[in-house]
Amino acid sequence: MKSLKPRRLGSKVVALGIATAASVAMLSACSSDGGSSSNGQVNLVVAPVLPGATADALKTLDTRVKEFEKKNPDIHVKAIEYQWTASTFAAELAGGTLPDVFNVPFTDSKTLANNGQLADITTPFKQTSTADKWNKNVLNVATGDNGKIYGIPWGPYAMALSYNRDIFTQAGLDPDKPPTTLDEIEADAKTIAEKVPGVAGYMQMTKDSTGGWNLATSTYALGGRLESTGSDGKVTVKTDNDQTKQALTWLKKLRWGDNSMGSNFLWDWSGINQGFASGKIAMYMSGSDVIGSLMQANGFDPSKYGVTTYPIDTSNSKAGILSGGNVDVVNVKDTPEQIAAAVKWIDFYRTQPQVNESDAVTLAKSNKAGNQAVNAPTLPLFDKATWQQYQTWIKPYANIPAGNVKPFNDGIFSQTIVPEPPAHTQDLYAALDSVVQAVLTDKNADVDTLLKGVDTKIQALIDADAKK
Repeated sequence: MKSLKPRRLGSKVVALGIATAASVAMLSACSSDGGSSSNGQVNLVVAPVLPGATADALKTLDTRVKEFEKKNPDIHVKAIEYQWTASTFAAELAGGTLPDVFNVPFTDSKTLANNGQLADITTPFKQTSTADKWNKNVLNVATGDNGKIYGIPWGPYAMALSYNRDIFTQAGLDPDKPPTTLDEIEADAKTIAEKVPGVAGYMQMTKDSTGGWNLATSTYALGGRLESTGSDGKVTVKTDNDQTKQALTWLKKLRWGDNSMGSNFLWDWSGINQGFASGKIAMYMSGSDVIGSLMQANGFDPSKYGVTTYPIDTSNSKAGILSGGNVDVVNVKDTPEQIAAAVKWIDFYRTQPQVNESDAVTLAKSNKAGNQAVNAPTLPLFDKATWQQYQTWIKPYANIPAGNVKPFNDGIFSQTIVPEPPAHTQDLYAALDSVVQAVLTDKNADVDTLLKGVDTKIQALIDADAKK
């Protein structure tokens, strides 16, 4: 599940530097034809930004493309806006309309790799300067069962608790001391709902698979799991577990006991971001890096933003925080020359700014100029020392107050990171949406029956896969 949103939207492409709608309409998200030009250059179509990116973000990207081409004169890059979606991927692959480089969420990369739908980049990946420095848990999401590498992860995030510092102050709460337990979240949410009329003290996402995404986070934080994998590789679905029920009971208490969750209970990722940015929601669960989208898509003032780790049950050794992120992958139909060039691009655009001071500073300056988040909190691709060094490099250009993200940065290294459910993740999340919605809209919702129904439905999908 990617931090931007766990459910993909439809695809759209827009060329950089094209000002007129007519010109935009002429473009398509397809891989470069043949991969090489008459002058011997390798052609790449890359898709590093989502549809709807701001003019500043596109300007930053254009600058990066020019920097790359200057360093690699034998490679020509055309950058586009594009969003991968599971429902259209097969058709795009068959029709040859995929970019050469695109990104997919953590939840899907390994499945696509094992299905032979992504290019094997093992050889050029091992030639990168960071090949031996990766956090193995992060790189694993881009590694096939055959041990080969099929992508390069970036932007890994942990689920976190975002909160509006101004609303905390209005409610008489200390924004520098955010809640550290579920009980404290409940207490603060109740205080906010009582003292700041019209504001939901706390809210979670509930639709377009986000309800299941958030519920998975709550389950993990309490020490539970939604799926388990046996020694034989068989995946068993078990949403009907004590921790998931505990998480739903907690939500029920906030909703029906405290009346601290407002009156709207249908929120997807973009909707809840807007609700938060407009001051209708004081606290909500999302990826740790969501401030980047809040600034770009919602015009949110980062000085009002606070983020801390989502509370986990420290008494349960299995408790951890759900993590996710993105993987840049390469079109399986690309030539060997394109694959090698694509890895150079990904390494330049995604990885080097994390380990190279000059690249880090250049990108930080560019992001700041474009009002993009410079120091949004994320999980480290490498070790803590490398992360700390990177923070030192970008500190002069940080555009989110350091104290606002300090609670998260201080706490995340002590939390156990747990990957998302391995099988039919999106289907599982979508099925759990209705459970979360029922708890928030029906005081007498039969949680046991609802969860058993989810187990039966998703297990059938997993079992069907095993028979193929």
